[in-house]
Parts: sequence; C-alpha cells; structure tokens
Amino acid sequence: MSRPARRALVLLLCGLAPAQPGAVRAPRVGAGSPACADARAVPGEPAADLHCITLLPTDAAPAATGTAELRWVPTPFGTAVTRDGEHVHRVRVTARGLPEPSALGPYTTYIAWATTPVLDPVVKLGVVDDEAGAEGLVAFNKFLVLVTAEASPDVEQRAGRLVLRGQSASMLMQPHDLPFLLAAAAAGGDSAAAAHGHGGHAHGEAKAAGAPGEAWIAPPMHPKVSMPEALMRFRPAVAPFLPSADPATLADAIPRRLVRLRDGDTLRLEAGLVRRRIRGRTLVMYGFNGQYPGPLIHVDQGTSIVVEFTNRLDMPTAVHWHGIRLDNRYDGVPHVTQDPVPPGGSFTYVVRFPDAGIYWYHPHHREDVQQDLGLYGNLLVRSPRPDYYGPANREEVLMLDDLLLADDGLVPYGREHATHALMGRFGNVLLVNGEPRYELSVKRGEVVRFFLTNVANTRTFNVSFTGARMKVVASDVSRFEHEEWVESVVIAPAERYVVDVRFETPGTSALENRIQSINHLFGYFFPEVDTLGIVRVAEEPAVPDHGAAFSRLRAYREVSAEIEPYRRYFDAPVEKDLVLTVELGELPFPMGPLVRMDSLYFNPVEWSGTMPEMNWIATTREVKWVLRDPATGRENMDIAWRFRVGDVVKLRLTNNRYAAHAMQHPIHIHGQRFLILSVNGVPNENLVWKDTVLLPVGATAELLLELTNPGRWMLHCHVAEHLEAGMMTVFEVVPDDAGR
Repeated sequence: MSRPARRALVLLLCGLAPAQPGAVRAPRVGAGSPACADARAVPGEPAADLHCITLLPTDAAPAATGTAELRWVPTPFGTAVTRDGEHVHRVRVTARGLPEPSALGPYTTYIAWATTPVLDPVVKLGVVDDEAGAEGLVAFNKFLVLVTAEASPDVEQRAGRLVLRGQSASMLMQPHDLPFLLAAAAAGGDSAAAAHGHGGHAHGEAKAAGAPGEAWIAPPMHPKVSMPEALMRFRPAVAPFLPSADPATLADAIPRRLVRLRDGDTLRLEAGLVRRRIRGRTLVMYGFNGQYPGPLIHVDQGTSIVVEFTNRLDMPTAVHWHGIRLDNRYDGVPHVTQDPVPPGGSFTYVVRFPDAGIYWYHPHHREDVQQDLGLYGNLLVRSPRPDYYGPANREEVLMLDDLLLADDGLVPYGREHATHALMGRFGNVLLVNGEPRYELSVKRGEVVRFFLTNVANTRTFNVSFTGARMKVVASDVSRFEHEEWVESVVIAPAERYVVDVRFETPGTSALENRIQSINHLFGYFFPEVDTLGIVRVAEEPAVPDHGAAFSRLRAYREVSAEIEPYRRYFDAPVEKDLVLTVELGELPFPMGPLVRMDSLYFNPVEWSGTMPEMNWIATTREVKWVLRDPATGRENMDIAWRFRVGDVVKLRLTNNRYAAHAMQHPIHIHGQRFLILSVNGVPNENLVWKDTVLLPVGATAELLLELTNPGRWMLHCHVAEHLEAGMMTVFEVVPDDAGR
C-alpha cells in the first residue's frame, strides 16, 4: 500500500478524511472571534484551538454567535492544576446577536455554564449578553460551554432553553482502537516492521548489534492502558546500551552524605559504577562518590569551592552546576565550555555561589543515560540572613525521579542515539532521593521546609501532602515576592521549589503525585495517584510551635526591591523570539501518520507515559526537536545570538501546538536568570527569579532575561531526550566594551 493510501486509510478510520471538492468544512475552533483568531505557531499568540471555543447556535437563537476563551490562570508554577491534576482555566464567555430572553419564553436573562460531557457537575460562569461577558474558573478534563435563557440571574441550576453551545478541544479526542488495529493490519504486520529496519520479533526477543549477549528489553505496558499486539512488534533502530559491569564486582551504593564546605574548600567528586537493588531487581547504575543521590553539598552564599572531578564511568562525561551563575569555563558543557572528560580522566571546577537557594549538579553528556542512572546531587546555598525564610522546625531536601524497569531489569538506552525521542523516557517506578519509598517522622504541628528538585528525564510531577497545609516560598534562583498557599506543587524537570508544610493532625500524611493521564487509544482521561512517601505525625506537640508564623504569608520586600529597576522593561517590545516545534523523519507505519495529524489533541502537559512502546521506538535519528528563531529562520545550534553584559532582553517562547507531536518543554537557560513576565498575555503578579520555565503545549511566555555573566551559554529543553534530539542553542554574552 502506498504512503498516501495508508495515510488516507488512517484518516478515514479516524473519522478525519479530507474534505471532498465542494464540501463545506466545519468552522475551526475559535473561528469568528477576533480575540481568538487562528494563530498557527505565530509568536506571541497562544494556540487558538486549545484556548478558544466557538459557540454554535441552536434553533432557539439561530443568529446568535459566541466564543469561550480559555485564559491562563496565574500560578507560582508552569501551569495551574488542581491537587488531582486537572488543568484549571479561567473561561470567559462572550456572545452577540442574542434575542430578548422573553421572546423564548418566561426568561429574563442569559447564563453561561460549564459542565462535563455527562452534564454533571455544572459550574455557573455568570450572566452574559451583548454588552458583557461571563467568566469563572473551570477544572474539567473535558467540558462543554452552554448558554441558556433563564428566569432569573440568581438561578443556580440550568433549566431554561439552550441557545449556544461549544466543546473544549479535549472533547475532540476520540477513541482510536479500531483505526490502530486496522491500520496495523494494513501495514502488513511483521513485513512492514522489517521494512523499516525494526525487526518483527515478539517482546524481549529482538537482538541488536552491541556487546555480546545484549538484547532489547521492551518497556512494560502501562497497567491501565493496553495496545493492539500488532503495534507492539517494533524495536528501536539502534543498539541497546546498559553499563556492562558484573554486579558482583561492584560495591552497593550508599545513601547520600551531607558535605559542609567553607570558602576555598575542596571536594573530591567521582562518577562511577554502583550496584543498586530496586523493587527486587539488582541493577548496575551510576553514582557520585558511590552514593544515591550524590553528596548533598551545603555552602554559604558568596563562597567558592574547588571540585576535583574524576570520571570512572564507561563513557565520557562532565558536571554541570545547574542554576548557578558561575564562571563560564566551569559550566560543564562538553564541546562548549570544556572537552568531555574521558573515562579515567579528571577536571577541576571552581564553583562560586552568588545566590542563596537550592541547586543541583548532573552530567551534560548523554544525560538521557547518565542522569537517569543516578548521576545527580543537590547543593543547598545558605543566605547569611537567619530570617531569609520563615521559621521551620526542620528541613528536608528531596530529589524527585523515576526509573523505567521491566521484569528483567532496566530497559536499555540507545547506544548510538537516544530512544524515547518523542515524549521522553517516562519511568514506571517513582523515586524520592533514589528510593521508591520516602519516610519521615514529625511531631504534631511541626513545620517542615522541603527543598524539592525534579531530576527526572521527562516527568512533570504534581505533588502534595494529604491533610497538611502547604505554601510555596521560593523557586530556582530566589524567593517569590510573596508566599502563596498552594494545594500542590507542579514541578517540571530541572525546576526547584521551596515549600513549607505544617503537619497539624496526628496520624499519617502521604506524599503523593496526583495526575490526569490519557488513554489515547480509547480517548479518555483517567486519574493516577502514586504514593511517593509517608510522613508519620506523632501526638506529641512540636516545640517550638511555629503555627502563628506559618499562618501568615510573608512578603519579601527585598525581592520586590531587587526587581524594581527592571519594571521599566516590562512593557518594552519583544527583542527575541523562539518557536518550539518538532520535525519527524521516517517512523514505522502507522505511528508516523498518526503522530503527524495536527487534528489530534495534545494535552498541555503530558503527565504520564501511557504509550511506552510506541514512544520507545522513536529515536533521535528519526526525531528532531527544534528551537527556531522566526526572525532569521535559523534553528538550534545555528542560532547565533550575541549580547553584552548588562543587557536586559525580552524573550518570547511559543510552544507550537500544531507541531507533528506537540509536548510541553521545560526550557533552561545557563549562567543567567530571568523573570516570567506573562503567559498567554496574562501578567504574572508574583515574580521570582528563575533559570527554568515550563511551557505547556500551545502556550506563549514572555521572559525578561538579565545578562550579567560573560561567556558562551546554553539554552535548551531539559527533557533529556529532547536535548539529545537537538533542542538546544548557544548564545554569547560579551563584556560591555567588546561590542556586539
């Protein structure tokens, strides 16, 4: 079957056949509203079909028109979600051409509502007419927007005549079980797989070139999502890689050790192979100084340390000091700031700490492998001010991670090229500080300060503590302008957050990751709740009792004062743009045509790997993730931005929803810091200095980038597989007297 014929078959089976000549096409979502005009990857414009809903008239009001705009909800995090992981939107409904309500019956007004596909529960958005719109917060995975004529503006239940209706973009997600099965059969099963060089073997049987005895171990399916067997026979078109040491020859990794260093002290840091036992499996992994995570380094703000690093791995590496505004030559980026450190080689870093907060270190060479296998550690930088944070009874430093395990052990990595290049490598075992279970014992009323770091390759977490109040205090490079109460913390790869939690009720409090996953095969959302740990709360009261201080939300005037000189740039024109997108090469049928359909719905944040095998076979040979400068057309490493020390640059990031396989991106900028001014045009009213920003699918963010640190610095996506697939660039900051 020819490629056009195969694509036509898939389109037809999915109910997406192209229009015939003379056919009338349905209006695009968002059509008819100037505020919601179609904006396909236009810099500065959020994706129309994700953020705008066209309201269609009923026979009761055939001349009426309307739109529902899904506005970004300000949040301390990259996206606003409930504790259970539902995306929260501020939905604003406007309408035109509505008849007098009394013309339709015993009605006096029109009310806008939002509800689920089963019409329960219902959220009242408010009165809407030709002069005024209605708006309210909506947190449904799939929802309808309805406008009805009602007897009174005070009604709380929808009872009148329906005049306008529309549906969220997520409602367009339809089951694909039959199309997948039939399309796979049309592909010819094993013969099609073999034609693409992927082999047609059953799970776990595909051999590939590599060390003797190496074979691919297929990732296990998601426990709540099944896939047709015909689609489970492909393998990545690269050789598998795992550390080749005999576990019996290695020492067991030990829990991390605390290392306190003063100004000028030297740390000896070694990357090597370790033995770990996780979920009953003995694994060969990597570790810094034989520990998991690596040593927790405590230093004071304003100090410098020397790190004598030695590589005992079986591949080259380097150490990047994430978020720290250090000297460029010590940033740890192979081929940019240094040569890779070969096996047996060494490198000396000098790391200075200008900013208080929580930071981390990890490799910047094949980090899809090295970081995932355990090479990461935290640095806690103390402010000299004892009141820098509010009072707490204790502090806990947590690194959130995941690991992909099958029955036979670790799922291998790609040797020549990274696997999981579309969505990134989601693990199926969630880890806190390298362990599947975190435990803590506290006293009643104790306030615990948690320093959170997400070190996962791909996964964005939504973490919370059951039965405990939580407030967010700080993020990557500073405190917020003011503390905020939060239900949960959304933390993307490489981000850090500082949260204070008070445990007031004796018993147990679970540290949970609560998200909404998608079964793409059948087209529905389903909740996932993973317990990452348990906090046991004793009856004995905490001494001292910090309850009164905890109940107040502090404002950090020093942060606002530091930001004040930059406010004059907030309304300045955007100077630099980046559009985030993807280019796909040859993928095995039917995966290729399916991921290229821009009519498919892409969740603003993909929380879980519900299609692990289909994602696994896409390698960086077939997938290129792109940062594109629309002003020049240049991409990735061909973008040649040059700035001066002292420049303040307004940078706009647009995540192209219409890409062949759109996904969220945590964008990290080395060596500098920035403010997130707005998302989708909505100003951010609680600023914090950041080095990493989570950009959901279809979103646009404006950043104010402060450039104080000379050198050549990276800007890249921190999904490790996206970085390996090219989603990176280098910009140069030259001394002020060097010119541009």
